[in-house]
Amino acid sequence: MRTCLRKACDARALAVIFSVALIAAPSTSGQLQYASGQSIAPEFAGWVANSDGSFDMVFGYMNRNYEEHPHVPIGPDNKFEPGEVDRGQPTYFLPRRNRHVFRVRVPADFGNKDLVWTVTANGKTASAYASLKPDYGLDGPAIYLNNSGHSMVGRALKNKAPEVSIDGDLRRVARVGEPLALTAIVTDDGIPSIRPAPPGSLGFRSAMGLRVAWFVYRGAGDAVTFEPEQFKTYPDFLRGSPWTPGWKPPPLPSDGKFPIRVTFKTPGTFVLRVQAHDGGADATQDVTVTVSAAPAKTDSSAAVR
Repeated sequence: MRTCLRKACDARALAVIFSVALIAAPSTSGQLQYASGQSIAPEFAGWVANSDGSFDMVFGYMNRNYEEHPHVPIGPDNKFEPGEVDRGQPTYFLPRRNRHVFRVRVPADFGNKDLVWTVTANGKTASAYASLKPDYGLDGPAIYLNNSGHSMVGRALKNKAPEVSIDGDLRRVARVGEPLALTAIVTDDGIPSIRPAPPGSLGFRSAMGLRVAWFVYRGAGDAVTFEPEQFKTYPDFLRGSPWTPGWKPPPLPSDGKFPIRVTFKTPGTFVLRVQAHDGGADATQDVTVTVSAAPAKTDSSAAVR
């Protein structure tokens, strides 16, 4: 039987114990963190009353994968019920918790029914049940707090959501490998004032002030690249996100225009979303892009013959 020196054996044992501890150690929130393979949990945030008597059901989601961006097309694995399965929900899911992602309008006589959003990812199914129960009502201060982690006090009480539009058509065509130019036009009231995310803070605290970014809302997002590269629109407490300690909104263009160039690696239909967010309130606009395959290369030698 092979033996080893006492110090060497102890070192190997410690290394094994340390490796196991790293794999099993919970995060500071008391939950294990996984890069991939986990579920997506739809979330019903509440309802907002409209002036015409209708209601907007507000939805978000928790992608429990810290790195994986699942693409779940509309259908049996990404559906609403009862009624139409497609209610404008995303099919490309960004990591971590994404709040107030989209709204579904229901009529004034919706009553005490439930609207259910179900997503199956990595073999795991989860649902969110939306209703008009009084306790689920949302207002401006609640939305501000949910988005930022800050209370809506002082000058922030006058805050209005940014306004965003697209220069040109909301439906475009493109080819694989050929950049597509898009421009968003954004206006804002300048409230709240720009300030970075608190350094080294614990909990959910966002940077404040207008920020604008593009991302993939529907389609195989891994097949899309943006130039310039966009910051993360979801909470990443380590890097590149408005919730990263010390992160500050980039300088704003004087003309309020935010141009990008988008390149697609595969054909298909994609929905690109631009989000204008002031830390407490946001506005979005979508562009649908139909991408065709790159033209076939001709054989120049055959053409000469």
